[in-house]
Amino acid sequence: MLTVDFTRFPLAPGDRVLDLGCGAGRHAFECYRRGARVVALDRSAEEIREVAKWFAAMEEAGEAPTGATATAMEGDALNLPFPDESFDVVIISEVMEHIPDDKGVLAEMVRVLKPGGRIAVTVPRWGPEKVCWALSDAYHEVEGGHIRIYKADELLTRMRESGLEPYGTHHAHALHSPYWWLKCAFGVDNDKALPVRAYHKLLVWDIMKKPLATKVAEQALNPLIGKSFVAYATKPRLPGGTAPAGGTAPADAKAGA
Repeated sequence: MLTVDFTRFPLAPGDRVLDLGCGAGRHAFECYRRGARVVALDRSAEEIREVAKWFAAMEEAGEAPTGATATAMEGDALNLPFPDESFDVVIISEVMEHIPDDKGVLAEMVRVLKPGGRIAVTVPRWGPEKVCWALSDAYHEVEGGHIRIYKADELLTRMRESGLEPYGTHHAHALHSPYWWLKCAFGVDNDKALPVRAYHKLLVWDIMKKPLATKVAEQALNPLIGKSFVAYATKPRLPGGTAPAGGTAPADAKAGA
């Protein structure tokens, strides 16, 4: 289940991509399939071991084009082990809401991104996230949990202050918002409640079967209750250089709520 929309966030074969806070690796795997040279980085050794196993399995199965590479490694988002201007693309999905020094993370991402490079940032959307916080303290008051809720304009302002130029936004995963509201209402760790189990089956069916009906429903609901807010930006080229990658801002470049 991808949060980044690669029709809005172009990726070329051979692009060097950093998936920062990669978690289970969903975006890293997609970039690998598209022919990128991928580095998946996370602070969790367990997650990295699993991602590395999947990279190896994908290579063995021939899922990645010739020239694509994939590396999984542990690392600190506030002290990235890469030289300046190392990557064409940086993705950070559902990570910044966990980190106290989000400005420091943005600074590190901008440092390792090449001029003209592209960045995708996704965070929980303000409205659905506020409902979760109101329903359950256990949802966010845990070690490593969510420490803030971003408003769209706030995130975009932080990105601009770090030196990035946002060019597009959208919302994603509307069908997942009610699931998390149910989880929060019945207990975050209570997977046995009938409404939670029933809705989970619906989500699994949707992910596996990809029916047109739920696809259309989610597209219609995303502007209203999309679980994630997604922002795309470029790093300006040096003075005297050509325009940043991505060209002129798409029509959806305005901030969402």
